[in-house]
Amino acid sequence: MDMDAEKMKLKLYNTMTQQKEDFVPITPGKVGLYVCGITAYDFSHIGHARAAVSFDVLYRYLKHLSYEVNFVRNFTDVDDKIIIRANESGENPLELSNRFCEEYLVDMGALQCLLPTHQPRVSDHMDHIITMILKIIEKDCGYVVEGDVFFSVDKSPNYGKLSGQLLEHTRAGERVAVDSRKRNPADFALWKAAKPDEPSWESPWGPGRPGWHIECSAMSAHYLSPRFDIHGGGADLKFPHHENEIAQTCAACEDGGVNYWLHNGHVTINNEKMAKSKKNFKTIREITESYHPLALRHFLMSAHYRSPLSFSASQLDSSSDALFYVYQTLQDLDDALLPYREAMAEDGGKAQQTAEAKDVINKLKSEFEAKMLDDLNTAHILTGAYQDALKFINASIGKLKKMQKKQRLSMLVSLVEIEKAATEVLDVLGLLTTLSYAEILKEMKQKTLTRAGLSEEDIEQKIEERIMARQKKEFEKSDQIRAELTVHGIALMDIGKETVWRPCFPSQANSSDGDKSTS
Repeated sequence: MDMDAEKMKLKLYNTMTQQKEDFVPITPGKVGLYVCGITAYDFSHIGHARAAVSFDVLYRYLKHLSYEVNFVRNFTDVDDKIIIRANESGENPLELSNRFCEEYLVDMGALQCLLPTHQPRVSDHMDHIITMILKIIEKDCGYVVEGDVFFSVDKSPNYGKLSGQLLEHTRAGERVAVDSRKRNPADFALWKAAKPDEPSWESPWGPGRPGWHIECSAMSAHYLSPRFDIHGGGADLKFPHHENEIAQTCAACEDGGVNYWLHNGHVTINNEKMAKSKKNFKTIREITESYHPLALRHFLMSAHYRSPLSFSASQLDSSSDALFYVYQTLQDLDDALLPYREAMAEDGGKAQQTAEAKDVINKLKSEFEAKMLDDLNTAHILTGAYQDALKFINASIGKLKKMQKKQRLSMLVSLVEIEKAATEVLDVLGLLTTLSYAEILKEMKQKTLTRAGLSEEDIEQKIEERIMARQKKEFEKSDQIRAELTVHGIALMDIGKETVWRPCFPSQANSSDGDKSTS
């Protein structure tokens, strides 16, 4: 957007300092970003999707601000949960995790999440992990017990600063039981000695595998550096995972650390955090069977990324309805511009935008940037000035035929520029795909039919029944047909002599503009 990058100061909420801070990268014009990825043992749920979308928005916006971003998101493919699931299914643990890594990437593609610069896996970085553990032991911050290696939290003077957990109140790592061999109950595993029928790698302490936390310290240091700009993840990772990462990296590397810690809020269902352990989760795949992936993405951005997000079908319906309106408006504009494309080409760019259109565009851009610069505030991002731009489009396209040539050319140029501004916002938010507006609308309509349990043929039959009822002046029946479809999220619209249908927010209410008055 046409704004001076120097004036665009991005503010990010830093969990470490518990306040918003101006973002200043270590190297001007470049950003090192590390985000904790999934433990790959099952299909990912929408809690995982929220983390992915939240940091995809950050990634996209940093690129929009012309930063060169080195974005690293890991896969945990060596973990207790993977081993347990593999034993249950009779699979090789690495083959199982590889399968779900690939399934995750399918989901990320559907959600329009850009591929990170690097997507390292634990199993490919054992040398880096072992090297970092050796440095930690060398600094007297780690100790070996019977083939296991533990980190000594007593050697980390700032332990607990990120999460606010006092050392005397900390508990053992969530993924391991308390071990009497530890010097301090809060000490955590850097390396675990091999057990029968588990994957293992050779190390100076004997065969084994890494603890959960060391992988991110080793891989972030390898792909970025021991000190980098931004580390992200879910709020549940603050303790113990991110707290332990800080301790490890700072112990192994004197200049280790992260300048900005960002954490996204949980997705909740019935006021509880959505989690596989609680068995209250909805997978991304499950949701996108009946809702367009863009509607899910819109829903995941509908609250500020740091706030909890309450899952419900009605919220997804709202997102679906809002996005359909955006794309239908852009499609209507495309249709309206089509007859004038040749005349616009012949004009050669001589026509100027109207003052009103310039004002609409400036307000859209400035409001969008103001929200995004304020800690990526995507809540209500497509309302306000964005809606005003859509209303301007809808109000203007109906007037084109009645305008004089010069006035019409000026309006056409204005509408093209408004479309550019509107789609740029969608692109930065990851709500724009390579498909045409018409193709997206078709996909969204198909998802509506899936939710309603109806087919196009069923709708056509209902439309015919309604036409017959109107012809017989059975207006109560025609109203009932329309109202019944509205309950399923399908709105019948009379355009001239034709009746078409579009998705709408499902409602129990009767039609407010009964057919009697339109006959």
